Amino acid sequence: MVPDSSNESAYVPALEAAGYRLRIRTPEWEEHRMFKGPDTDVNLHVFSPGSTEVERLVSFRDHLRMDARDRDHYATEKRHVADRHRAYVRHYADAKTPVVEDILTRAPGARRARD
Repeated sequence: MVPDSSNESAYVPALEAAGYRLRIRTPEWEEHRMFKGPDTDVNLHVFSPGSTEVERLVSFRDHLRMDARDRDHYATEKRHVADRHRAYVRHYADAKTPVVEDILTRAPGARRARD
């Protein structure tokens, strides 16, 4: 999280200097930005304080760490969706949303999906 994710000049240069590449900019969704990592296939999501999505993402992550069945289900679905939606990241994200939302119903602390 950064103080204001819409203020890219305050944090993007430092991330780029560290090797991250800005790949997705969705200001209509809580001023979200997503970077790809320099050495590994990591996605770094950036939000501002007060974003409800941060709590959801952390709840989702923590739940998957604790629940092998949901973790395996999510991994299987991601591979299946990735095979069908390689061309557009947004289509991939949208296609895996139903399984994410289903898993979030079992994740403590998770809130309702974004509208």
